[in-house]
Amino acid sequence: MRRFLFTFLLVSLAASGQALSGRRAPSFSLPDSNQVQHDILDYRGKWLVLTWTTSINCIRCGPLAKALEPLQRQVAVLNVMISPPETAVTATRFSAENKITSPVLFDQSQVAIGYFKATPRNSRIDTPHAFIINPEGRIVDDWPDGRVGTILAAKGGVAAALQALMSAKK
Repeated sequence: MRRFLFTFLLVSLAASGQALSGRRAPSFSLPDSNQVQHDILDYRGKWLVLTWTTSINCIRCGPLAKALEPLQRQVAVLNVMISPPETAVTATRFSAENKITSPVLFDQSQVAIGYFKATPRNSRIDTPHAFIINPEGRIVDDWPDGRVGTILAAKGGVAAALQALMSAKK
C-alpha cells in the first residue's frame, strides 16, 4: 500500500509540473523607469534574455545582471522588477551598483503570471530567473535561481551557456 501511495504521489507531482520553456513567450509591453514602453514584439528576430530580478535580498541578481552586460551585442537583455515593492529609485540604484545599462522594466505581476504560469496553488515567482527567447519568439530555456548559480559558477559562465543555446537549432 505504501508503495502504491508513493508511486501515485510521484506521478501526481510529475503531472502537475509545468514546463516554463518550450512555448511561445507571452506577449507584453512594460514601462521602464523613464516611462519608455518596451514591447516584446520589438525584439522579434533577435535573441532575448528576459530576467526577473529584485534589488531586495537577492544574492544572484546582481551577478547575473553583470554577467549579461557584456553580451548585449549578441543578445538583447531586459530586466523585469515587480512593482511594488520595486520603484524607479530602487531600479536606478540596482543599475548603478551593478554597472548595467540594459533596461529595467516594471511589472505589477500580470506579465510574471504568464511567464511563471502562476496559479493560486502555484504562486511562486523566483528571482533571479532568466527566460531565453529565440528570434522566433519561443522560450528555449529558463534558468531559475539555483540553475543561475550553477551557470554563473561554470566554466565560461553565462556566455558559454547562451552560446550553446544559440548554436543549437531549437
